[in-house]
Amino acid sequence: MIVLQTERLRVRHMVPEDAAFMLGLLNDPAWHRYIGDRGIRTLEGARDYILTGPMAMVARLGFGFDIVERAEDGCPIGVCGLAKRDFLDDVDIGYAFLPQYGGQGYAIEAARAVLAHAKRLGLKRIVATVRPDNSASIRVLEKLGLRFERMIQAPDTRRELQLFAMDLA
Repeated sequence: MIVLQTERLRVRHMVPEDAAFMLGLLNDPAWHRYIGDRGIRTLEGARDYILTGPMAMVARLGFGFDIVERAEDGCPIGVCGLAKRDFLDDVDIGYAFLPQYGGQGYAIEAARAVLAHAKRLGLKRIVATVRPDNSASIRVLEKLGLRFERMIQAPDTRRELQLFAMDLA
């Protein structure tokens, strides 16, 4: 199901058939470095991740992380969406793209559409977490209008993260 569309992109809910794409993205070195190694190494593991993660969140909350694909050919290039994490008071926005699609404005384009969607959902505030050494992601957040608030610790890895935020109201 297509959730959002921009000039160049479609954002659609993730389905189990996206397992091969997600397996590649989840094992991209940048994902491991900046997001974390989920230990998923098989198509079956990727399907389970989709079912118990993004699809379960969409079923529970009406939003989650979605597949971003090029509108021209349907090629999946990354993920972008909203999540409600236990350790954050607010809904957060996140994104990740395969390296060959970096530097082309796709993350900003998809995230702007997701932020507009969050506002239509009635969300008043959006946050994002990012590792301090992820300068590319920090630039995207700043271009989107999110501002650094404080340092926090991720409960699962205990690593320090920067918390960015913006009011949507």
